[in-house]
Amino acid sequence: MHRSRRTRIIATLGPTSSSFEMIKKLSDAGADVFRLNMSHGTHSDAANLYATVREVEKATGRPIGILADLQGPKLRVGVFKDEKIMLEKDQQFILDMDATPGTNKRVELPHPEIYQVVEPKTELLLNDGKIRLQIDKVEEQKIITTVLVGGELSNRKGVNVPSAILPLAALTEKDKKDLNFVLDLGVDWVALSFVQRPEDVIEAKEIIKGRASVMAKIEKPSAVHAIDEIIAVSDGVMVARGDLGVELPMELVPVKQKKIIRHARRAGIPSVVATQMLESMITAPVPTRAEVSDVANAVFDGADAIMLSAESAAGEYPEEAVAMMNKIASSIESEPSYRRMLGKDLATPEATTADAISAAAKQVADTIEAQAIVTYTGSGSTALRASRERPKTPLLVLTPNIGTARRLALVWGLNCVYSQDAVNFQDMIDKACNICHEYGYANINDRIVIMAGMPFGTPGKTNVLRISRVQDHHIKI
Repeated sequence: MHRSRRTRIIATLGPTSSSFEMIKKLSDAGADVFRLNMSHGTHSDAANLYATVREVEKATGRPIGILADLQGPKLRVGVFKDEKIMLEKDQQFILDMDATPGTNKRVELPHPEIYQVVEPKTELLLNDGKIRLQIDKVEEQKIITTVLVGGELSNRKGVNVPSAILPLAALTEKDKKDLNFVLDLGVDWVALSFVQRPEDVIEAKEIIKGRASVMAKIEKPSAVHAIDEIIAVSDGVMVARGDLGVELPMELVPVKQKKIIRHARRAGIPSVVATQMLESMITAPVPTRAEVSDVANAVFDGADAIMLSAESAAGEYPEEAVAMMNKIASSIESEPSYRRMLGKDLATPEATTADAISAAAKQVADTIEAQAIVTYTGSGSTALRASRERPKTPLLVLTPNIGTARRLALVWGLNCVYSQDAVNFQDMIDKACNICHEYGYANINDRIVIMAGMPFGTPGKTNVLRISRVQDHHIKI
């Protein structure tokens, strides 16, 4: 039922992965969390996918996380008289607020926020960065530019402004409607697109009020610069390499990926690496060698989860893509060098009882060669601390909160079991030993390490570390 692979897999659902049969296949192939992309489809589509995932969860007996990814503010040019134009290097090109269909001389840019912050000599990027414009002059409703890199530009292509923090709210009106809808559904994670500053996350959290965990998507240079401040107010971060690779020089993206993962781990929150991981598998049954190396590097970096987008949502080989990601991650994790890489970047425990016990649990488990570390948790905070230590001993999480179990499905190494909380000290030992035996983590006479908090049922009270040996009397037949 549970994974030996520590790195988690997120699979996006879409037209080719909307049936119970296919979602079940993706789960069996290795998907731990499913993503609902709110940029596509209707609320009805999202509700159907949510319900189907919950049916698959019942069928597998494994808690499954669901992440709703909000679209965020999209900056786009208007339309053209002939639907598309060709821009030549060194020509002048004007962006303005006039809704008249564009020509190869000008086009509408209906975003007054951009006009407020851009300056001469800075650049605008169009069509995923394929077209680069240098700003010569800024007027109240007109930006005059020179084309640095030309090419074809068609209706409503995207605009990126890498050098500026735009006065845009991270949540558009569409996002707010989508957010309220997915919160009512009961999703476990909400991903915020185009986060620029910590205030963007705080604004969303004020609406969410603890009903879901919040993941900040890092896809703007301003977010990279404020990464520690954003991490401090987020429940997780996603390295969204699509727009990040447009707004930053591409060669810097791998460096920033490592930095974001490292800082998230030190703070004890999960990190996700996304975008174009197995892109060629949208149309091909096997990935390129470069894509395999890309996935492997994200695993080596210590990411909690790796994500498939169009590969599983609209591709021709969704099951094969998940299975391939599973194979790559499992292969890397079996390498001795993987364990050495994780050990190099070990987070320093904070001066708290919970951190001290989490660090001690790992050391004790290594010393006595325990078969499992069992963590009792209600809110999930104890389990997050245990994961941050990246122990080689399997982590089993017992929680009386199904929502916590689903949220933790995204976190490195955590295998969650929905179970009633312990009622006393002996019950804590009996439950842990019995479930370890039931799920194949330990046999009779094997030793396990148990972390818990007393009094039982009190959040944030990790204060017990116990070594137990699995005995016949612990096992319920």
